[in-house]
Amino acid sequence: MDHNPTAVDAIVNGHTALGIEFGSTRIKAVLIGPDHQPLATGGHEWRAKFVDDVWTYDLADVWSGLQAAYADLAADVERRHGVRLETVGAMGISALMHGYLAFDADGDLLVPFRTYQNTMTGEAAAELTQLFQHNIPQRWSIAHLYQAILGGEAHVADVDYLATLAAYVHWRLTGERKLGIGDASGMFPIDVATGDYDTGMVAQFDDLVADRGFGWKLLDILPEVVGAGTAAGSLTDEGAKLLDPSGTLKPGIPVAPAEGDAGTGMVATNSVARRTANVSAGTSVFAMVVLEGPLKGLHEEIDLVTTPAGDLVAMAHCINGTMDLSAWVGLFGEVGTALGAEFDTTKLFETLYRSALEAAPTAAACSPTTTSQASTSPASRPGGRCSCGRRPATSRSPTSCGRTCSRRSRRCVSAWMCCCAMRASSWTRCSPTAASSRRRGSRRASSPPPWTPRCRSARSRAREGLGAWRCSRPSSTRETRR
Repeated sequence: MDHNPTAVDAIVNGHTALGIEFGSTRIKAVLIGPDHQPLATGGHEWRAKFVDDVWTYDLADVWSGLQAAYADLAADVERRHGVRLETVGAMGISALMHGYLAFDADGDLLVPFRTYQNTMTGEAAAELTQLFQHNIPQRWSIAHLYQAILGGEAHVADVDYLATLAAYVHWRLTGERKLGIGDASGMFPIDVATGDYDTGMVAQFDDLVADRGFGWKLLDILPEVVGAGTAAGSLTDEGAKLLDPSGTLKPGIPVAPAEGDAGTGMVATNSVARRTANVSAGTSVFAMVVLEGPLKGLHEEIDLVTTPAGDLVAMAHCINGTMDLSAWVGLFGEVGTALGAEFDTTKLFETLYRSALEAAPTAAACSPTTTSQASTSPASRPGGRCSCGRRPATSRSPTSCGRTCSRRSRRCVSAWMCCCAMRASSWTRCSPTAASSRRRGSRRASSPPPWTPRCRSARSRAREGLGAWRCSRPSSTRETRR
């Protein structure tokens, strides 16, 4: 038990902040002090269910999981600091983004929660993308809504409130239909100049469905957009009882705008300023770059969201991330438990991640002698540098490549004149054709040949202005294999 007087005083007097996040597989609660250091933590494991071809969570599990995570945190406070948690200075909710939670005027859920994991909105997403000339991914809330309209689902006429998971929990805790701008940007496109939904696109959508005879307009059913630092409500009596059924937690706590897990990652990695970036590796995996301005055109491979402060963010997203990793870690946990070890999931992940940091680095070669992704390495860029003589022990190439790498100026692009690419377990030697030799003096002409399939296409190389490369097998009949 840690009876740090400073920590105890902060807890008793509410000089703390409580954050709760609904991840895809775990609900986390963290209490921090005035110095932003953790004072206590709590958690609860949960998972989506696949019911009637839909990935979903039961709303009952939302509340039982929230209460379990909070109870775990409150117990940690009492265990470590010897006081009961009765209030906090401020609190906020974040959760997995996007999806479809549709409620009627009585607050009843109309259809089961459709999470971001569902890929059932292809038709709607494609049509809205072309209408808006703005990429609308399948997981976005507006794509789910329009797909339900296209499918003739009867519940759409009764929609009174459309929410994400974070927006829903915030609504029940505070009574406010407000949502942070980052999470809102995963429901419908945001105009970063106004910090609100794009009014032009809203009008386009309303016109698109005008003949359906719904009794609502889009802005009637979407949550109000608020930015970071804006008051978004306070914990009501009902909300306090939902969070802490024991009645220990007092109402009236200020609640920040609810956000999505993308915003959580940006803040946690200090990547909210323009020209900063981060990668989030969770149940889904995505990379985000905070932009200096809007894109010049439509790019369907890039999702556009915002930071919690409202700056535009380019995101490349993949639904499947660490599910396999979680399965393996779970297996390791089962082995440890069978051997008599006692630990929680957080400790297990932390131990394995820290062990990975202590692993010896893998040697890298300057030419693509190991994987087909080597063409994106520094070796494939003009002026790039690498340790050209090093190769993994499991891979061998003709010795002339290694000698040339060592003899030349260690600029890997020079070594490409003789280095080799591996495809289908055989080595293919590339040499510049006359077309590229004429341009050898230019920076672009000295670019290395691409990976073998493109290297064989002289026409495509010429179109790119990089010269054509002629590729042939070594004169030796022996093949070098991995």
